Amino acid sequence: MYYINYFFILSFIGHIIESIVVKSNSGILFGWWTPIYGIGSIIILLINKFINKLHVNTLLKVILLFINCSLALTIIEAIGGYLIEYIFKITFWDYTNYKFNIGKYIALEMTIIWGISSIILICFKPLLDKIISKIPKYFTYMLIIIFILDLFLTIIIKY
Repeated sequence: MYYINYFFILSFIGHIIESIVVKSNSGILFGWWTPIYGIGSIIILLINKFINKLHVNTLLKVILLFINCSLALTIIEAIGGYLIEYIFKITFWDYTNYKFNIGKYIALEMTIIWGISSIILICFKPLLDKIISKIPKYFTYMLIIIFILDLFLTIIIKY
């Protein structure tokens, strides 16, 4: 349940932040979540878990977290962009106007943002862990059902 709750919380937070920054509805689903942020948060947690097992100092852990998460999230963003375009025939983001872009779905500027965001997430991890520990299982099950319904409705109605 831990990772599932992280998925939902960060999908929601990512949706809100992106909707404010981009000033439009974020994501392909009807609900207030953008799954790529939830997937990314789980990747960050797993990378952090691996890095914490290394016997290195804190500064090196932060550098390793930044580099590994930057690369992993950039790859996920590229895969997500191409899949959304291939499956749904739409483009949700396009970095061709960025100075350091590599095609439509990758830009160095965003890679750096993903690395910084990863460090911020890990800084807030203790607080998020406290919140997640208070979420009842039945609520998580309800979110799973609502998410699956949202996914099906999106596919049926929008596409």
